Amino acid sequence: MEIEIGRGKKARRAYGFDEITIVPSRRTRNPDEVDVSWKLGPYRFELPLVASPMDASISPATAKAVGRLGGLAVLDLEGLWTRHEDADAQLEALAGLEGPAAIARLRELHAAPVVPELIEQRIREIKSEPGVVVAGSLTPQRVTRHYETALEAGLDVLAILGTVVSAEHVAERGDAEVLNLKQFIAQVPVPVVVGGCSSYHTGLHLMRTGAAGVLVGVGAGRGSTVRRVLGLGLPQATAIADVAGARSTHVLETGEYVQVIADGGMRTGGDIAKAIACGADAVMLGAPLARADEAPGRGWHWTPAAAHRDLPRGDRVRVGAVGPLEQVLLGPGIDGSGTTNLIGALRRSMATCGSLDLAEFNRAEIAVAPAREGAQPGSQAG
Repeated sequence: MEIEIGRGKKARRAYGFDEITIVPSRRTRNPDEVDVSWKLGPYRFELPLVASPMDASISPATAKAVGRLGGLAVLDLEGLWTRHEDADAQLEALAGLEGPAAIARLRELHAAPVVPELIEQRIREIKSEPGVVVAGSLTPQRVTRHYETALEAGLDVLAILGTVVSAEHVAERGDAEVLNLKQFIAQVPVPVVVGGCSSYHTGLHLMRTGAAGVLVGVGAGRGSTVRRVLGLGLPQATAIADVAGARSTHVLETGEYVQVIADGGMRTGGDIAKAIACGADAVMLGAPLARADEAPGRGWHWTPAAAHRDLPRGDRVRVGAVGPLEQVLLGPGIDGSGTTNLIGALRRSMATCGSLDLAEFNRAEIAVAPAREGAQPGSQAG
């Protein structure tokens, strides 16, 4: 239903996680009988979890830990781990700073160049863990410069990430380097994930590039200020449902199923369940994993865009530590906040709806419900 903003502009209503709820079905099952596995390219993962490429939550060590638990961790190949040999020591020092001093230091650290040898070293560190799939992210601006180095080092999955990634970038200057996603993905011998996006049409165009997965979320994550700085985005429940609709269209057109990965806006197990119920195949988490004891941010969380030289689009926020990574993901939960045992909560939600696997849970009934007290309509607080 369209809403008139003014005589010259109409808009539609969109929903965040706080404004919807999952309706239990007439049939239930035991949580331990629920299958939460999913596939990306030739790889099968026991958990529908992709750890976001953020220096505060993913290091080579935590990437291996996520892999051992059954998820997929993505290392930022343009982050501090590939710019500084002593990245962990730099992050430890950064944890002692607050406010503008911390952001200034973060920008200084990001001013150092990406070192190809460190890309190789970090990938091989993760690769040393048997059975762990190695994923790394690059921006559209630098992917052609560094992807071959990453592949030679043994990268299994490539993620091309930006605030917004489109299949069609228009540049008026003839000397501007433009990435043709479809041509590029066709020559890459590993599964490629691209994003973010937040609409049906953008999601469909990204799927037509040959991507194995599409990330859904623009300015949705904790610490992101994209909506404040750029005014861009769409509440996650609507965004995921839109791109899931694009996935259905793409399957009808090509027979190819592209994974929809909800990226950002999820802090609790309930949020994760809602993302899957809206149509996601998996979720990408940043801040919830930054709260693990092992997280290299040491209780702090920020997005890569927070250190942007010209236009920062993120804050550095204190998230604290709630327990080991395994407890954050698999429990036991420590309280009723929903921030630990995230996958256990997903399993129980699916079981309460009688869903055997993620595909069945994609079809769960959703109802619009009032936002909880203190949340703004369309917010990504949940």
